[in-house]
Amino acid sequence: MYDPELVRPMREELTSIGFAELMTPAAVDAWMDDKSKTGLLVVNSVCGCAAGMARPGVRMALQHGTKPQRLATVFAGQDKEATAKARSRFANIPPSSPSMALVKDGQVVDFLPRHRIEGRSAEQVRNELVAMFDKHFGKA
Repeated sequence: MYDPELVRPMREELTSIGFAELMTPAAVDAWMDDKSKTGLLVVNSVCGCAAGMARPGVRMALQHGTKPQRLATVFAGQDKEATAKARSRFANIPPSSPSMALVKDGQVVDFLPRHRIEGRSAEQVRNELVAMFDKHFGKA
């Protein structure tokens, strides 16, 4: 487990823009089971691609007119049980972090795994997310 002080700024990068932290399996289940609103669940990480591509890409994507109605995050290597629960809800998708799940009607409808984040720019991650938002939530 990572030192909580080490990961605090990495958590705040998302919580400061409206992400709820899901720190327990029960919180993950409650969030995933809410079928009333669309959502984006980010599996956060301490790695360089989370810092340089994933979190900045998410921030940019949320400036788009079409976006999820609710935002949540789990932190791999920190909130281990919550992260495991979130990953269990991504049927047949190998675990990776950082990664992002788009949720509609309580189901994962699209997923951005680490291999589509790592080695790309924050702008490319933003573009992938915006395309996912438009595809599943309709264009603004």
